[in-house]
Amino acid sequence: MNVDQSHEDGFAVPRQESAEEITAYVEAVRAALSGLPEATRDELLEDLPEHLAEVAADDVGPLADRLGPPAVYAAELLASAGFVGGFPDPPARTDRIAEARAAIADWLREIDARTGPLFGAARASEFLLLLRPAWWVLRGYLAAMVVAWVLDSSAQPMGVLPRIGGSDVVALVLLAGGILASIWLGRRSRQTTNGPRYALWAGNAVLVLVALAGFNHVDGRSRDVFYDDANYTDPYGHVRDVFVYDEQGRLIQGARLFDQDGQPIRLGSPYCLDEAAQTDIPAADESAYPYCAQNAPFRMPDAAPTPSGPRPSDPTPSGPRPSGPSPSAGR
Repeated sequence: MNVDQSHEDGFAVPRQESAEEITAYVEAVRAALSGLPEATRDELLEDLPEHLAEVAADDVGPLADRLGPPAVYAAELLASAGFVGGFPDPPARTDRIAEARAAIADWLREIDARTGPLFGAARASEFLLLLRPAWWVLRGYLAAMVVAWVLDSSAQPMGVLPRIGGSDVVALVLLAGGILASIWLGRRSRQTTNGPRYALWAGNAVLVLVALAGFNHVDGRSRDVFYDDANYTDPYGHVRDVFVYDEQGRLIQGARLFDQDGQPIRLGSPYCLDEAAQTDIPAADESAYPYCAQNAPFRMPDAAPTPSGPRPSDPTPSGPRPSGPSPSAGR
């Protein structure tokens, strides 16, 4: 600080270095007013030292930086000599925020004027004004989609309409209401105050982000198509064993399955549960069915399992016939 905290007769007492600066400044102003009569000059400078002491108390730099050069200050003092107060106030500090705002506004106006011819208009903003009704409709659609997404609790995909519970009627009503409300807001937006107008702009920005995310999601789903969308399942994937029965309902053991090309058909898992050890053990014959005969789903009450190998009704295996006369040959 350039002034002491003590006071004499209600006035701030300047420090030694500030007093010297004030004295030099007063003498420079007096020299700049040398063309005035002595009495007028003394009257103008009567309260100048006290005023300079108050300015120096702000400790924001030399007096010449705050008040300007003494010659300039003397000219301002002459201009204000006819007003109460006598001494001109220091110039107001520059509002940097206002300057930055003005610079950005000038830059945007320049871009607006330069891009206008690209759209066939003097300014780009004039062309955008023509698109406002289309934006009002799109905004209503996006708002309806957001409302449906928030309120819909079903697991069904929404699609391109704002359905709630999969209802097309609700989707059309919600879509019409959103568009009409958006048009009403658009026509009244210029009459609103700054607060509601800023809130509307923020809502528009949110809807634009929602639209970009939604369109990106739909585009990704339309391009990312995989074969697993067919949901193919093997109808025999759950088969663990195969049980073959003859025409009398008897279980056939040792059966083997082949396709039309003579290739063996393999189904199930050739393991049987060991009840004692409570573990799976390999089947006795992994190429014949059933693997586990004891797990047959049904069995004839009086029919034993058909043994593997030739049955009594099977034709006699072919082979050399015995030589000699037949029993009927001597008849």
